[in-house]
Amino acid sequence: MIAALPIAKKATKMKDVQKQRPENMLYVNKVGVKGLSYPIVVSDKKKGIQHTVASLNIYVDLPQEFKGTHMSRFIEVLNQHKEEIHIKNFRAVLEEIKHTLGASSAHLEIEFPYFIEKKAPITGATGLMEYKCKLIGMVGKVNEFKVGVKVPIQTLCPCSKEISSFGAHNQRGLVSVIVEYTKFFWIEDLIAIIEGCASSQVYPILKRPDEKFVTEYAYMHPVFVEDVVRQIATQLNKRAEFSWYCVEAENFESIHNHNAYAYIESPKHDK
Repeated sequence: MIAALPIAKKATKMKDVQKQRPENMLYVNKVGVKGLSYPIVVSDKKKGIQHTVASLNIYVDLPQEFKGTHMSRFIEVLNQHKEEIHIKNFRAVLEEIKHTLGASSAHLEIEFPYFIEKKAPITGATGLMEYKCKLIGMVGKVNEFKVGVKVPIQTLCPCSKEISSFGAHNQRGLVSVIVEYTKFFWIEDLIAIIEGCASSQVYPILKRPDEKFVTEYAYMHPVFVEDVVRQIATQLNKRAEFSWYCVEAENFESIHNHNAYAYIESPKHDK
């Protein structure tokens, strides 16, 4: 039998070790929690909201006179906002993290899978298409708010089509776009811009009539990776809500022993 531990009648005041002076008094740029898996709710253009599971990194800066930060407070702030993580309130969440931790800057990175119901082009067969998305934010002396998305595409080689008597090689590719935004926009709209610059979209379900359409459509719209990044950049330049962007495209080549790659970036704050 295990004897019960005596219960203290009066709570003992515990030392706040984090507020003690460190042995090496140096300013720390970022300190916090990383790789936290957490269920969140994000805005969905069609359905209003979407439940997903995110990986989060949350940081603040740490003055040189403090030994450490209070890790539990990051989770406490997150608990208050888990039902409303989206572009519209991203700054408010960051400001609360900064205030709660008594910091001069706060950083938040959220990566999550996002699903869009997508119909096949001819038969209308419906499935869920997964896109990898992320929100990146920082408040302090500099405020930055970014959204990133990775979109699978299909490309057909213009050179192969030009030099071949019939046919042309095509392949899947992956486009990664990060935009810095100044006002609200829908992730679905950014994905649509990217998919519209490919030889063809990628679909979760294709029947034979759909395969015929996709194959022939791609053949009529050949693009290099260079074309893809330039076309996406051209479309992003028309959108006033984006103050900066970077676009990279990688083709997983079907006949070469290498991948094709292109990257383009806009000047900072050129709008």
